[in-house]
Amino acid sequence: MSDDEQTPSPTGGTPAGPRPEEIRFFGTTWVDHGGHYRLRRAGLAVGSLAAAVAACFVLRFAYEGLRIADVGGIVNMLVVVMFAICSAIAFRKTWEGFLRRPVDAAREDSLRSLKAIGFIGSLLAYSARCLVEAPGEKLRRTEYEKAREQYEKRRGTRTGNPAARKKPKRR
Repeated sequence: MSDDEQTPSPTGGTPAGPRPEEIRFFGTTWVDHGGHYRLRRAGLAVGSLAAAVAACFVLRFAYEGLRIADVGGIVNMLVVVMFAICSAIAFRKTWEGFLRRPVDAAREDSLRSLKAIGFIGSLLAYSARCLVEAPGEKLRRTEYEKAREQYEKRRGTRTGNPAARKKPKRR
């Protein structure tokens, strides 16, 4: 989220205060749930679920290729187990990413290839989260409300022109 404070434009179009962080496919419509928010959420849930199903078909063709190549039962089993474990980890890490910011960015970068292998888990997490809210909305809403609260508190203490204040009389 941007802690930059906007100043009102001369035309008065831009409100003062912190701006909400954009969410992919939703922009800032998550703030007031405008701009076909519910329809967009439903569409993204169905779309990511369809992408996960298509990816399962692609993996099935890859598995059939391994079976046709007769590489052996152990290799086939390892491939299935590897995709299952990577998908489970990718689901968990993607879901956690919607709830809180990563503590260690380097650790998240090291898990990027694992999440790429388990992309089906990430697609399923995205689809499931779209059924509840825009993915990451709760996290961003909490941060945005906290920033608005801090802005209002700072702004409230600075009201008035300090040069115009009366100085206390000395006796």
